[in-house]
Amino acid sequence: MIPTLLFVAFLAMMLLGVPIGAALGLAGAACIALANADAQWFGLLAVPQNFYAGLGKYPLLAIPMFVLVGSIFDRSGVASRLVNFAIAIVGRGPGMLPMVAILVAMFLGGISGSGPANAAAVGAVMIAAMSRAGYPAAYSASVVGAAAATDILIPPSVAFIVYSVLVPGASVPALFAAGMIPGVLAGLALIIPAVWMARSNKMGALEASLPRPAFWKSFREATWGLAAPVLILGGMRAGWFTPTEAAVVAVFYGLFVGMAVYRTIQVRDLFVILREAGELSAVILLVVSLAGIFAYSLSTLGVIDPVAKAIVNSGLGEYGVLALLIVLLITVGMFLDGVSIFLIFVPLLWPIVQHYKWDPVWFGVILTLKVALGQFTPPLAVNLMVSCRIANVRMEETVRWVGWMLFAMFLVMAGVIAWPQLALWLPHKLGY
Repeated sequence: MIPTLLFVAFLAMMLLGVPIGAALGLAGAACIALANADAQWFGLLAVPQNFYAGLGKYPLLAIPMFVLVGSIFDRSGVASRLVNFAIAIVGRGPGMLPMVAILVAMFLGGISGSGPANAAAVGAVMIAAMSRAGYPAAYSASVVGAAAATDILIPPSVAFIVYSVLVPGASVPALFAAGMIPGVLAGLALIIPAVWMARSNKMGALEASLPRPAFWKSFREATWGLAAPVLILGGMRAGWFTPTEAAVVAVFYGLFVGMAVYRTIQVRDLFVILREAGELSAVILLVVSLAGIFAYSLSTLGVIDPVAKAIVNSGLGEYGVLALLIVLLITVGMFLDGVSIFLIFVPLLWPIVQHYKWDPVWFGVILTLKVALGQFTPPLAVNLMVSCRIANVRMEETVRWVGWMLFAMFLVMAGVIAWPQLALWLPHKLGY
């Protein structure tokens, strides 16, 4: 009865508009109290202990730093310079600006690690440019929202950091390496429907008439931005710093580029940047800590083992269970953000992973691909919300465009399931 109440209370609070972190913490605390009605203080001393335990993990230090990196590069003008360089490479013509938007979003994924931050940085530059070239605002918002979803796959990734905390067998460097090939494949898969829709619907009629940036000038201006992922990922691979230290290095590099090289960030801008990053980091980490209470409730109430056994003994078989989990998590991804999905479902799914002896790194990539799909699947898609706000369109208007891109990324996920080496080859090659 109490385990049922745990999920009913959580869902009821979500429907009433209670923030997800508060809903997780309150539902967990209420069920702990009910399960320990005869104990002193109703066993509620476990609540602050698990609140702190959920937060006091070294890899989580990287999250506020990578969020800050996203804010710094958003304001430094790196995105606009990368856009000019990409246009200089691919040229002008119908479907080229959407391709540029996806390529730049993939590249910025190697800097910020946050999908909504990526959607804001790319959308601020690309949606206006696509509008001037004659692309409908709903289409532009769809392309940017979908492209930003590659951010949690291409390292560094906040989602991979959270997953590594929940699953001891999956290290952050191994997950970062495993996400690289699927992330690039996801971006390339998005380009195909984006260009096809633009050309088949005769969008971007004005694009060919717009000037093409000079290659060498745009390359010089974009050099500092192009060097950022090389510094972050190359430094980790060379052993110069850990993923957490890499985030701090990226912050100082971004500030140097914005304040000393491009001079687009002034001292007075630092307070706004720090405040934005602090607010977003606080939201993420508060959800992480409150989810620790929910996870403790799941384990002490004995919910995890019965659920895992019911799924394993359902008669669906290994691939049937995997298909069930895909449908479940993509559906949940329409309503919850990626970090919350990891925190709620990884403890429940971990016994299933162990039963079928799935590789934890491979499963982390599959789970992250599902979350990426959810980030631009209406009705509650965080990336699409940001791009729709920038484009000033309603999310319902994007459905006809975003569906084809969802299908393209779903095919990439199916490919990673069918051929696990797409995710596991690079970490094995690098020795993780």
